[in-house]
Amino acid sequence: MSLADLLPARLRSASRLPGQIGDLRGPAGGVLMLPRNLSWPGLRECDVADDASRRAMYAILLTQGSRRDIGRLVNAGLLSRDWPLIRDALSPRVSRWCERRLGLPPAGRPASQEARS
Repeated sequence: MSLADLLPARLRSASRLPGQIGDLRGPAGGVLMLPRNLSWPGLRECDVADDASRRAMYAILLTQGSRRDIGRLVNAGLLSRDWPLIRDALSPRVSRWCERRLGLPPAGRPASQEARS
């Protein structure tokens, strides 16, 4: 069972995602603070340079975050680079939504040059 399966349907809506990857304007460095409603024990602050905690934070945001949270905290370039690893932590439904709305590559396909910018 994935994290998304535990959440109410209203929180799993694809409309929570920004319309395109260019709407993701999160920082490429520094320490981020997750909003209290998204914080899990032991994961409120995230150093963007720490690959494992960044990927965990992005998975939480993509699964539970609002459109505003995702756009403000997720960096397009880092998400594109980390997508093959993050995708596996999400439910298949959330992964498909991200791939369709944000133009992220499905499993087995490399990220396009456009998604990396």
